[in-house]
Amino acid sequence: MQYDYIIVGAGSGGCALASRLADSCPDATIALIEAGPHTDRNLLVNMPVGVAALVPNKLKTNYGYLTTPQPGLAGRQGYQPRGRGFGGSSAINAMIYTRGHPLDYDEWAQLGCEGWSWAEVLPYFLRAEGNERGADAWHGDAGPLTVSDLRYQNPFSKRFVQAALEAGYKPNRDFNGADQEGIGFYQVTQRDGRRCSVARAYIYDRVRPNLHTIADATVLRVCFDGKRASGVEIVRGGRTETLEARAEVVLAAGAFNSPQLLMCSGIGPAAHLQSFGIGVLHDAPEVGQNLMDHVDFTINKRVSSSETTGFSLRGIARMLPQFVDFMLHGRGMLSSNVAEAGGFLKSRPTLERPDLQLHFCAALVDDHNRRMHWGHGYSLHVCVLRPHSRGAVMLASADARTAPLIDPRFFSDARDLDLLVDGVKMARRILDAPSLALHGGAELYTRAGQPDAELRRIIGEHADTIYHPVATCRMGGDGRSVVDPQLRVRGVTGLRIVDASVMPTLIGGNTNSPTVMIGERAAELIAVSWRDGPIALNTAPADTASGGVAGRTAPAV
Repeated sequence: MQYDYIIVGAGSGGCALASRLADSCPDATIALIEAGPHTDRNLLVNMPVGVAALVPNKLKTNYGYLTTPQPGLAGRQGYQPRGRGFGGSSAINAMIYTRGHPLDYDEWAQLGCEGWSWAEVLPYFLRAEGNERGADAWHGDAGPLTVSDLRYQNPFSKRFVQAALEAGYKPNRDFNGADQEGIGFYQVTQRDGRRCSVARAYIYDRVRPNLHTIADATVLRVCFDGKRASGVEIVRGGRTETLEARAEVVLAAGAFNSPQLLMCSGIGPAAHLQSFGIGVLHDAPEVGQNLMDHVDFTINKRVSSSETTGFSLRGIARMLPQFVDFMLHGRGMLSSNVAEAGGFLKSRPTLERPDLQLHFCAALVDDHNRRMHWGHGYSLHVCVLRPHSRGAVMLASADARTAPLIDPRFFSDARDLDLLVDGVKMARRILDAPSLALHGGAELYTRAGQPDAELRRIIGEHADTIYHPVATCRMGGDGRSVVDPQLRVRGVTGLRIVDASVMPTLIGGNTNSPTVMIGERAAELIAVSWRDGPIALNTAPADTASGGVAGRTAPAV
């Protein structure tokens, strides 16, 4: 029950890290622990359109968390789907491949995250990416994470793109190229028309003798020898066990569960831990704080055309031949990721980077698809890319098996609602353009020309996350940050975090591929420590002379 490295969480960061570390350090033994099941043979996971069933339902592969009641959402509890199983959220998401804007990462560097500027992280994006379009200055084609164009494009998705051009927005074939702004089809993490989760890309590709995967095992806490992380306590098959780590423990459990595990292990805000009877190993006030997420509002429009995906006799009749086409060839409607098209817009032309993102779905996606409607239609999502509101993740219990308290505090900063109102108005220009307007239809909750006060009320009644929580274990060069730029948890040794929780700010786009990038970079950082030996207790504040954290620096890219 001893390993050199124990990685907690087989999501996007954990899978990328485990694979790369096992390959670069063949003499190190690695355990990758996941609370959920293996997903390599799960049909709903592998069939892209399965996202329509995976996201709205609390399953073995989805934690299906709820938030605390949100004053900004008319007192509603928000819904927070999170992947549970190998691949993490990459096994249940819409497979959209975006990286954010280069300036997002330059901002990280400006905030004291040495080694995380755009020029420094781009090589890790390229290393991870296997883009079917080929390699260039912006893309890699030899990485394990397959990126492809959709094999199926719904006619209404094509009409959406055309309508956007008619509304005056510019086209964009590559949101990860020289310019992010514009409208077009998303590239997706699919291989041969099937989902390429990060587990499929990095773990299920081949057997590594020094990498041990442990499914259906819940980690209760990190164990410590003094202030050195020495292992983890887990529950599997009804039994409690302790696994020992000779070198390091790495948390890769995501923006909700990594801070929860830190707090259950005695690292977090002291008074909060003591209120649950947890002994304080290290008082870290920012653990669980700084939660950022993309708040999103959807315009739903019902149409009579059965070209969209929907519930009707005609729609159901189409599914059998589509299922056969998918199973035999990986093609057809079932290879769709549902959110096929979209883009990035600037609310003001003077902005350096887009501040709004659109996702177009050729289906009625209402309340995360938890509210079903008979018939057909389409949905246009609008989200705020860099929200000002800040939330928190706190404990509901000292037992890590109990869901944490998730409080995004959506619209607690009024600027986010102001921007979303502007974004909905910009989106309406697309809906009113001829290519979509010619097909008529009726909106479910909104209407053209409604007063701002009414629109604000409707947004509050229907807005929610678009699934990109980050920053609850913020990385930084300052002493209050939870992890340093080498992803080491401050105040202890032998413990790192490698997932979206370390992002210091929310990037302007979908967060899956940036989390993979973090896993890629972490593997290189940890491989250096494996070769050089143990690292001293990490309590030092920023080293102002170097701009980084005192101690070992990151390797050159």
